[in-house]
Amino acid sequence: MKPVLALVGRPNVGKSTLFNRLTKSRDAIVADFAGLTRDRHYGNGKQGKYEYIVIDTGGFEPDASSGIFKEMAKQTTQAVAESDVVVFVVDARAGVSSQDHDIASYLRRLGKPCILVANKAEGLLEGVQLVEFYELGLGEVHPVSAAHGQGIRTLIELALAPLDLAEDEDADVDQPGVIKLAVAGRPNVGKSTLINVWLGEERLVAFDLPGTTRDAISVPFERNGQKFELIDTAGLRRRGKVFEAIEKFSVVKTLQAIESAHVVLLLIDATQGVTDQDAHIAGYILENGRAVVLAVNKWDAVDEYQRELVKRSIETRLPFLKFANMHLISAQKRQGLGPLWASITQAYKAANCKMSTPVLTRLLLEAVQFQSPKRAGMFRPKLRYAHQGGMNPPVIVIHGNSLEHVTDAYKRFLEGRFRHEFDLVGTPLRIEFKTSANPFVDN
Repeated sequence: MKPVLALVGRPNVGKSTLFNRLTKSRDAIVADFAGLTRDRHYGNGKQGKYEYIVIDTGGFEPDASSGIFKEMAKQTTQAVAESDVVVFVVDARAGVSSQDHDIASYLRRLGKPCILVANKAEGLLEGVQLVEFYELGLGEVHPVSAAHGQGIRTLIELALAPLDLAEDEDADVDQPGVIKLAVAGRPNVGKSTLINVWLGEERLVAFDLPGTTRDAISVPFERNGQKFELIDTAGLRRRGKVFEAIEKFSVVKTLQAIESAHVVLLLIDATQGVTDQDAHIAGYILENGRAVVLAVNKWDAVDEYQRELVKRSIETRLPFLKFANMHLISAQKRQGLGPLWASITQAYKAANCKMSTPVLTRLLLEAVQFQSPKRAGMFRPKLRYAHQGGMNPPVIVIHGNSLEHVTDAYKRFLEGRFRHEFDLVGTPLRIEFKTSANPFVDN
């Protein structure tokens, strides 16, 4: 198994920057802002022939007794428990703080292998500025600069040295058959709570505060032999409501997560109904061609009258998601969660459905025989044959003459025929028309 390194330290010492450097990625949001990271963030790294896992954590306050800081501390303690080596990160320029002493005392009691790393040490004299960190009682101080990449290779070698490592020759960088599932929605609709319920542990910080999740957190999961990659995203608010630069980064990470996912689970808050922002998020999912499953959360918190209003608002404000299955759930009370997985798997299979050219052409000709396209002037569009032009989302390319005159209504008619034949539930379907060139146009 790969060794696990946990990055621990007080807020704003550069843990996320170091995480990105160790994993050679930009997965963690980085900004000069204390308390940016809140959840445990996992990433894979490689040094020579050896691979390892890095856990980025939020600013650690071991004595936090309430609020969001208590939840963040629980995430950090869990990361430390899972790790083989703890990398304690301190700020070389700010010096030792009382919080550093609290964290060091906690780590000494655990007795786990621990490496003390002084970040932001570019341009400092090791023997002078770093001497005060020895009072933490964690041994040698190792200066690094995560932003500039100085001392990173030595740090990895020190972290992996005490571990019994074997070359992982069978490691797969990209595992086929893994369904990437992104959970999206507005702030405070219960995305993190839902993923925690699925995992059976408090893997993500779930707190009654909009904007708790700031990064797109990926979690591996397996159910009935099928592997998933669950992606918890930050809540998307209206553009006019986004003021902080941090939240703008979170929005970008969420949109990137939606683009890279195979299936998106769109959560709607039953207590607030379908808002304009829900419609915008759904439109973005549809624009990117992602398969989608609709879930109305907090269904237990509304009465019959409100339930009826929610159902009607979905029909009127999200009519373009009629192809998606809808589920009424309560993540907190674990109600209605079982059928979600069947819809997610069905949407994934539909998005990657293979459609043969003879069957598509036969369906096309049968549809034309049942109802011809509307005549445009002296000419009627002539549809000759169809073939598949892509997957995820499925694309059907139709060839013929004068196809630029095919109406949107007829296009929806064809889409309905194709969806019924191939059982395309939960995925957008794109139909493209290609008109044959007129050989007599120059004459």
